[in-house]
Amino acid sequence: MSLTHEAEFSCPYCMAPNSIEIDPINDVAQQQIVDCQICCQPIEIIISEGMDGDFEIIARTDDE
Repeated sequence: MSLTHEAEFSCPYCMAPNSIEIDPINDVAQQQIVDCQICCQPIEIIISEGMDGDFEIIARTDDE
């Protein structure tokens, strides 16, 4: 059984779909900088957990 959950988000630069592994214990409410898997631009990621247990990913440009 995996302790992480895979989630997808769109790159705010090129709109390409990207995936990320979320650790529900350590990653929720944390800010991360990841590179787009297509255009390699830096993306600021903020992960939150909704009331229903699903994860919400806010992805924005690094300079916003």
